[in-house]
Amino acid sequence: MSGDGDFGLLSPVSASPAVVALTGDRAVIAAILDVEAAWASVLEEAGFAPAGSAAVVTEAAESWAYDAASIAERAQGGANPVIPLLADLRGRVRGLDASALAAVHTSLTSQDVLDSALMLLAHRVVSALLAEAKGTTTALAALAEQHADTLCVGRSLTQHALPSTFGLKAAQWFHGVAAAAGRLESLELPVQFGGAAGTLAAGTVLTEGSSSSPFDLADALAGKLGLAPAPAPWHTNRLAVTALGDSLASLTDSFGKIASDLLFLSRPEVAELGEPQAAGRGVSSAMPQKQNPVLSVLIRSAALQAPGLAAQLHVAAANFNDERPDGAWHSEWQALRSLLRLALGAAAQLRELAEGLRVFPEAMRRNLEISGPLLLSEAVASSVAPLLGADRSEAKAKLQAVVDETLRAPAAEQPRIYTKLLREVVPASKLSDEELEDLLDPANYIGEAAEISRRILAAYPEFAHTNPKGADRG
Repeated sequence: MSGDGDFGLLSPVSASPAVVALTGDRAVIAAILDVEAAWASVLEEAGFAPAGSAAVVTEAAESWAYDAASIAERAQGGANPVIPLLADLRGRVRGLDASALAAVHTSLTSQDVLDSALMLLAHRVVSALLAEAKGTTTALAALAEQHADTLCVGRSLTQHALPSTFGLKAAQWFHGVAAAAGRLESLELPVQFGGAAGTLAAGTVLTEGSSSSPFDLADALAGKLGLAPAPAPWHTNRLAVTALGDSLASLTDSFGKIASDLLFLSRPEVAELGEPQAAGRGVSSAMPQKQNPVLSVLIRSAALQAPGLAAQLHVAAANFNDERPDGAWHSEWQALRSLLRLALGAAAQLRELAEGLRVFPEAMRRNLEISGPLLLSEAVASSVAPLLGADRSEAKAKLQAVVDETLRAPAAEQPRIYTKLLREVVPASKLSDEELEDLLDPANYIGEAAEISRRILAAYPEFAHTNPKGADRG
């Protein structure tokens, strides 16, 4: 029987081997050990550790050799996982070459290591997350271009508003994801290096009399880890964490918008879109006929959770008292990891959805025609009111009376009645039958839909094209 590890049973959106590999306890241990190994390399290169120390520490820092459950349990003794993991690392280094112990954790503190490790973990997750997001935006850009002229109804406060195009809807989906992903991509994830109280006292002693300063060592560590150098320790200034959390939440917001739209548009009575089909997906335990839109459900579940997790990071940041807080720092870890997990899991689900989305233009046209020419009442008011005389308010009142009387009729009769009443109000001498027909054609009242779509795609060229499906996945 397996142990009681967290396999994501109650978080199916992130219950993926790919997500676990990047965010699970084993990934956290690997990131901590990578920081320690990189630091050993920095110390050796700067002459503060014996030659060969870095190789010994790197060999000892193979994450598979560490017992995650034991480390987690022993972490209660010091309130963070670095302390027991460091004890195990020192034991392995001692067994290989005791002289290399001088390269292990010298002048660091637990927060230096764990903050840097979580930034490293985030860096790895964000790289995978952006690959998924760019796969999604490429698919959405293709939908926007393919359906630039596909008419659909635009809805406002749940009601039919004006004619629109599905291409514009897809472009706006693209816009949300591309803008949020671009913001995430631009973030700098900094290394942490401040010592026990953020003064670099131990680092100053270490580098005394040498050509290196503690800041040089910190920059070297950042370079080895692929993190951004930090101008100063940020032990109690948590903008690096909250900015990351905000960007992740913004990205899941954009995912949630798409999922919410799809959940409505895939309803049987609407049926304008359908999720990609796969064997066993969307099944009901009791109703064989159901095909549940589970990808959208899972994505939306992530979007509903993310804002609270980002808020937790802000609550923690606002309570970082002294030079090492009593609980606020500790409350960040799980919130940040959960955000990374949810965002990455939802990104993979959304990419699959976008790349396999089924579009039904006939249903879009059918739904558009439910309101019939009434959908063009704004266009009618703009074009016809000037034809009815100098008194614009009186002309608009006549046109509103046509709409009001039409709405009192049964829905099925409204298109015919509206056209008939409008023809009675507007003489043919003012507006010919052909001109009236053109005026009531929804394709003639979609404004700048095509140009808006074009401008959106042009604003984010790096998100409109990426590698073929699957080529940018590890």
